[in-house]
Amino acid sequence: MPTSVPDCPFCEIVERGDPDVREVCRNDDFVVFFPLEPATIGHTLIVPREHLPTIWDLPDRLARELGSMTVEVSRAVRRAMKPGGLNVIQSNGAAATQTVMHLHVHVVPRWEGDSVGRIWPPETSYPDSIKDEAWELIRAECRTIT
Repeated sequence: MPTSVPDCPFCEIVERGDPDVREVCRNDDFVVFFPLEPATIGHTLIVPREHLPTIWDLPDRLARELGSMTVEVSRAVRRAMKPGGLNVIQSNGAAATQTVMHLHVHVVPRWEGDSVGRIWPPETSYPDSIKDEAWELIRAECRTIT
C-alpha cells in the first residue's frame, strides 16, 4: 500500500508540503496538527503517516498506536486548554461526514455554550424489533473477535 496519495491534503501535510499547517508534533507513525478551520480553539487532528482511507484499512499494530496517541494528545489538550469537556471524533465514509479520505481523529476541546453544539440527536424512536435485529447481527460478528 502506498504511503501517500497524490492530491490528498493530509498526505501533503505528512510530507511537509503545506507551509500553512500548525503542526503540533510527529513521530514515525503519526502527524498531529491543527485543522485550518477548527471547530474550537485547540481542535487537533491526528493522522497516520501512511495513507489509509478509513478505520477499516487500519492494521492492528497501527490501531493500537492510534489509540495510545489519541489518549496522549487528549491529555495534552486538556492540560494546555483546560476545557470543560472533550470530543474524540473519527468518521468513515461520506455518510458519516468524512470529507478527507485519509483516516484521521479529531480531538475537540469543548466548553459550555461553544459553537459546536450538540453532536447527538436529543432522542430517537427506533422500534425494539430493529434494535434487537441489529444487536443479534453485531453480537454474531463480535463472536469472531479474540
